[in-house]
Amino acid sequence: MIGNIQPLADIQQADKKEEKKRSSDPVQAEYEDGQDFLKENDLTQAAIAFHNALRGFEEKNHQDGIANCSNQLGNVCLEKGDFDKARHHYLRAWEICDRFDDPMSLLALSGQLVAVYRGLGEYDKAMGLCLDMLETHNLNNNPKDTVATMELMADIYLDQDEKAKAADAYRTIASIHKNFNHMGFAKRFMAKAEELEA
Repeated sequence: MIGNIQPLADIQQADKKEEKKRSSDPVQAEYEDGQDFLKENDLTQAAIAFHNALRGFEEKNHQDGIANCSNQLGNVCLEKGDFDKARHHYLRAWEICDRFDDPMSLLALSGQLVAVYRGLGEYDKAMGLCLDMLETHNLNNNPKDTVATMELMADIYLDQDEKAKAADAYRTIASIHKNFNHMGFAKRFMAKAEELEA
């Protein structure tokens, strides 16, 4: 019987939380702290950590670090509903990613800027970014993100009370799902379109 009992030392080891290894670079460590604070929704501490890391990356002229910190500061401001500051930080990251021809980062920033422009009521800018995103998704033959962007466009149309345009977006989504034989999804989006036109 004694052979079946788990040693106490093994039980204690399982209870210990695995500690994350901290970067030896203090600037990078500060950035990682900011990420942890943001995950915990401690926006004030996240902002402080990202701001400190940004200053450190600026002193080193580390462009990737500046872009990443600017993006994360934009995320903090977006969470706080401070759309003007979020736009400022995202556009700083955008400038760096554009200069270094980083299309995937620009695509991610586009989605965040759409949220900013919606928050600011600048629907034309939000829609322009959505159209750019659609083009990228179509070029990459990415129907999943095409549908997600079309849903976002429908939301923007609804923000502006343009029900007919939102219904058209839902019909397009329904046809994409139908082409992939996702009949349940196709019916759901057709029903949304019909509901808007009722």
